[in-house]
Amino acid sequence: MIETVVFGVGETLTKDDRYWASWADWLGVPRHTVSALVGGVVTRGQDHADALRLLSPDMDVAAAYHAREVAGRGEHLGETDLYPDVRPALGGLRKQGIRVVVAGNQSPRAGELLRDLDLPADLVVMSEEWGVAKPDPSFFARVAEVAQAAPERTVYVGDHPAHDIYPAKAAGLRAAHIRRGPWGHWWADDPTVVQAADWRIDNLTQLASIIAG
Repeated sequence: MIETVVFGVGETLTKDDRYWASWADWLGVPRHTVSALVGGVVTRGQDHADALRLLSPDMDVAAAYHAREVAGRGEHLGETDLYPDVRPALGGLRKQGIRVVVAGNQSPRAGELLRDLDLPADLVVMSEEWGVAKPDPSFFARVAEVAQAAPERTVYVGDHPAHDIYPAKAAGLRAAHIRRGPWGHWWADDPTVVQAADWRIDNLTQLASIIAG
């Protein structure tokens, strides 16, 4: 029986459209250029920061992130950045008595913004608030702690195989791979992902039937 469901953030709960558009505007390049480069790094199995380094090889991404915040052009998350199934799915799980946790690879600022949205979740926490990021096993050890349930009764939901599915399974958790966003779509039918994931879903509302049985 599943007792806790833990969600990643980017392309699981939130659309990354605004995120990549804001980087394109900051770097002074067309938005479709950044989108194309993101697609390129996905197919090569690289991290999203590599797309930015293709545009600016010497970029210190953390320093650039800070400069954007100082300039008032930093992170923003609003209701329109959520996928439309987020509130119904999370709220439905809580009505079933499931503990709902949001734990993603994001900054403290992203955590503040998500908490301001008052999601139907018992806990919202970001990797930088913990001081450890996916796919580090320590991140998933923290997930297991805040889940307040046995690992085999906890599901981690995410789109990225290397950051979400494989390390969650290595930690003894159950895993649901969502076909959403570039990573989710590109890796959805990869045999290794198919074998690793306990479930593969196209939207979050499918979790209710998984929990039911």
